[in-house]
Amino acid sequence: MTDAGLRHGRASLGLSFGVQGVAFALLVTRIPAIQDQYGISDGLLPVFLAAVPILAGAGSVATEKVVARVRPGVVLRWSQPLVLLALLGVGAGREVWHIAVALGVFGLAVGALDASMNMLGVSLQRAYGRSIMLGFHAAYSLGGIAGASLAWAGARWDLSLLGSYLPVVVLLPAALVGSRWYTEGKGPDGKGPEDVGAGPGGAGGALSFRLLLPLCLVMSFAYIGDSTVSNWSAKYLQDVLGGSEQLATVPYNVYMVTTLLGRALGDLGVRRFGAVAVVRGGSLLAAGGFAVVAVAPGAWVGMFGFTMLGFGLCVIVPQTFAAAGRMFPGNSDAAVARLNIFNYVGFLVGSPLVGALGDAWSYRGAMLVPMVLVLATLVYARAFGPEPARYGGGHERPHTADVG
Repeated sequence: MTDAGLRHGRASLGLSFGVQGVAFALLVTRIPAIQDQYGISDGLLPVFLAAVPILAGAGSVATEKVVARVRPGVVLRWSQPLVLLALLGVGAGREVWHIAVALGVFGLAVGALDASMNMLGVSLQRAYGRSIMLGFHAAYSLGGIAGASLAWAGARWDLSLLGSYLPVVVLLPAALVGSRWYTEGKGPDGKGPEDVGAGPGGAGGALSFRLLLPLCLVMSFAYIGDSTVSNWSAKYLQDVLGGSEQLATVPYNVYMVTTLLGRALGDLGVRRFGAVAVVRGGSLLAAGGFAVVAVAPGAWVGMFGFTMLGFGLCVIVPQTFAAAGRMFPGNSDAAVARLNIFNYVGFLVGSPLVGALGDAWSYRGAMLVPMVLVLATLVYARAFGPEPARYGGGHERPHTADVG
């Protein structure tokens, strides 16, 4: 693989992450509007929110099987348009069965999309020989900022749900054009994941769930925290902290801005301090953010808590995918696909858990549960490895030409 090919592959994959950030933000920040359009009650809302991660988990499982026959780039090339078309379906429908079908397609496609994107990211990181996964997730955050801003504009000018989602019409051809340059990187030995021999997982790089389990738990805890922000921040700010409907679209935007900043600098932190230290620091900061949100006397203090959350949670997920790729170098695609399932486990647990506790107890108290779970990440931080978890410095392979 030439340096130019790696640069093109990195740029096109970054575009894919960014497009997905826009799509997901447009969905989650307009949840109140979706409720109103389809007449979904607060009691039924968690069922719809839970259906997406369940189906996405099924899509991720299917992707593990599919990539044994076709490369992840092929899966990504066709799953991303399906996600965007499903989002348009959410905006265009009027009956409850319309939203059920649209969210079903969205969930299955997004599972394949997330798995294949991160497979390619792990592969390219192997080729670069240094930490770049946080950069891809920074592109996702940038897309999330754009999507949340579009959602804010839609609420500000009282656009219909479909009107808010029309930017997808521009993103769809952009994603299809960018998919031409998807590529899988080769390591410094000239081999890809399918060529690598035995790794820590066993002969031939076979997966060991016992070794992968700590990373699975960390992924679940991180996404319980992330789903709390994604699915409940708007309602929390509006119903608990007394913010307006317009202001309720802002916390997710603030959260995405801070994740962008944290991820833009995070690769440098991993190279300098190692993944273990970065994950521990992020966990502590995220837990502090949940504590601030729980006791916030008003909307602006709540915003500060969501800011802390963004800086803390943003580093955990990319490093978890990267650690899985290093742990199973001969079977990284399968490791990423299985780990990605726990992304949706976190969403599946987080959304209904916060809703149920909020209804039965209080939404303030419900914020303490993800706080405790994020703190539990400290117990498993060693799974990110000591020296093998670092990139850059003395651990980075020599480069004859920097590919960006």
